[in-house]
Amino acid sequence: MTARLRPATSSDFAEIATWLPDQAATLRWAGPRVTFPFDGEQLEVQLQVAGGRSYVLCSDGVPVGFGQHWVLEAPSVHLGRIIVAPKSRGHGFGRDLCVQLIAAAKESTGASSVTLRVYTDNEAALALYRSLGFRLEAEESDGQVLFMRQDDAQP
Repeated sequence: MTARLRPATSSDFAEIATWLPDQAATLRWAGPRVTFPFDGEQLEVQLQVAGGRSYVLCSDGVPVGFGQHWVLEAPSVHLGRIIVAPKSRGHGFGRDLCVQLIAAAKESTGASSVTLRVYTDNEAALALYRSLGFRLEAEESDGQVLFMRQDDAQP
């Protein structure tokens, strides 16, 4: 089964909205600017980031993952709001999503490094990001959220 990343369309956000069960999950995933509950149209508007791009990972034409990128500080591009559909977790889609999102982000921005943030207790995501060559930047991290960077030599 091949999963392919493509730009998100308005119709994708209704599906993504079903992946988030409550305000607490939404806050952890998207931050305080996105308020729950929402429909797909509201979610699309709330997720907009100046200069950012949104992508969906599809398997057999069905959205199984979502992620965004934007530039915080050149020459780096920042990944955010990465999520895999609950019923699709544990099947390697997180890795597919990240690898393809990193490639799209670098191609789109010309960035030489990629950054992201991850909660310290999100062990699965943390292990994935480390396996992709992301390293901790302690000065940008706190007790709950780690700031990580992947340099150009990585995938």
